[in-house]
Amino acid sequence: MKIFNARFTFFLAALAILCIAAVSFRKPSDYKNKKISHMFFIAGPDFTGIIGENGEISWNSGKPGARDGFVLPNGHVLICWADEVREYDNDKKVVFNYRKSAPANELGTAVRLENGNTLITESGKEPRLLELDQQGMIKAWIPLLPETDNVHMQTRMARKLPSGNYIVPHLLAFKVKEYTPEGKVIKTFNTDLPALGGRASENWPFTAIRLKNGNTLITLTHGNKVVEMNPDGQVVWELSNDDFQAKVLQDPCGAQRLPNGNTVIASYGANEGIRLFEIDRKKKIVWSYKRYRVHDFQILTTNGKPIKGNPLK
Repeated sequence: MKIFNARFTFFLAALAILCIAAVSFRKPSDYKNKKISHMFFIAGPDFTGIIGENGEISWNSGKPGARDGFVLPNGHVLICWADEVREYDNDKKVVFNYRKSAPANELGTAVRLENGNTLITESGKEPRLLELDQQGMIKAWIPLLPETDNVHMQTRMARKLPSGNYIVPHLLAFKVKEYTPEGKVIKTFNTDLPALGGRASENWPFTAIRLKNGNTLITLTHGNKVVEMNPDGQVVWELSNDDFQAKVLQDPCGAQRLPNGNTVIASYGANEGIRLFEIDRKKKIVWSYKRYRVHDFQILTTNGKPIKGNPLK
């Protein structure tokens, strides 16, 4: 999934045309900066689907409450809810499905890998990463070490690295752990550092993204921070509400680093006001969205142009 194929480019172009045509749906209050517009996928408690560049609903899963998800290069949409993962084709037919293996378990990740497998996190008595093929057969099973029996707080969005390892955030452990395919932890990023306020600040890691420069971008949901750490676990960039006049960081969950270096962040806990926003490296808000609450997301286009490459989210 290194580049978007022609079919996906056509898919995004068609959606962009719909965005331009559907001006009547536009809600100007949804956008702070009219110089930037995005089409984006939302996994959220009120709505799960795609929002066009003019603020209109371009695609609706019909099932809110999703946690993670991707629009795939072939135009399919892969979505994770707490109880199941679904892949919808272009006709909105479900072509892949996985349901949690026990009633008390929770799912938190759905990523289509380059080998065609789907990466899923399943929390519970035996927290684990799973890789499943398109027929739902388990191809990899990696046990996780979340350091808590609290199922809901064991983990969230995990991602697979080009090396074949996995990075997994563990909220109550205050750690992002890098696992080998054999389940060995070879690196840990601590989020209870004194420089970040220690454990009293409740910097629970939620999303961890390995960047092209080797650093790791981490959202700290209850601590209302976003940090970038170098390979040694040192904070080299930090965002908090001290950087803004208003408290725009309210339980940040999902994040995405764009090709231009900007960062988009989901403020999941915002009951009103800004719920998704983009900042530049100087921490200036250059775009924001206010309508639906956002748990995780994927920016698909900017000003009508598709985001190329593997999304860093």
